[in-house]
Amino acid sequence: MRMFKKLEWSPVFCCVFMLLMLCVSNLFAGNPVTTEALFKQGVQAYAGGEFDQSAEFFRQATTVSPSFGALHNLGNAEWKAGHGGAAILAWEQAQWLSPFSKQTRENLLFARREAQLDAPELTWYEVCSSWLPPDLWIWIAFVSFWLAVALMVLPGALRWRRADWHQGLAVAALALFLLTIPGIIGVHTRTRLGIVLSQEAPLRLTPTSEGQVLVRLHGGEGARLEKQRGKFIFVRTTGGAGWVEGDQLGLISRP
Repeated sequence: MRMFKKLEWSPVFCCVFMLLMLCVSNLFAGNPVTTEALFKQGVQAYAGGEFDQSAEFFRQATTVSPSFGALHNLGNAEWKAGHGGAAILAWEQAQWLSPFSKQTRENLLFARREAQLDAPELTWYEVCSSWLPPDLWIWIAFVSFWLAVALMVLPGALRWRRADWHQGLAVAALALFLLTIPGIIGVHTRTRLGIVLSQEAPLRLTPTSEGQVLVRLHGGEGARLEKQRGKFIFVRTTGGAGWVEGDQLGLISRP
């Protein structure tokens, strides 16, 4: 009892308790309300034809708490505001979180058709990885692997009578785990895919502002990041490879 009283009034205990209360209050009261308010303001501004302001509200909402709905609506507002590159990036980020949305997929097809742009080139395992949300691939791999291990180890360790279904289910779980490996690799390599934001962004031969301009990239064009030097990044596109400024490219995997 005395120890509890000493702990209760100790400065360290008080500080820890206050920090915990602050974290809990922020978790349950701060971010969801702020995100909801920003989302509503974005919807109202969009309905009133204030597309730049609507895009700003949705952008703030995605900064507070990235979500499919906010990103999809951000793409709609950016497109209406005439920012094709930013719109395609927002829709790609929405599709990254939820690849099942038919409307987002149709928006991307329409925008690229209007701008005469091709979708980023994907390898076969990157195509497979786009079938499910990135987190789901990890969960499937985690559950299937440990299920296979448990079915192979536990019967012997617990002296259970081995049944045919133990081995069959273990083989199926292991096969499922192996099937997730291409998807996980594809998710990792797709984290280096980006969208050009600026219209007529210069692709330079060297990572300097005075470097020779090889070609000018269109807003919304896909690019694959390979390396970075200072504020410049080396990208590879369908039009060639070279250096662009980092703020002219948005990564799809970072909503």
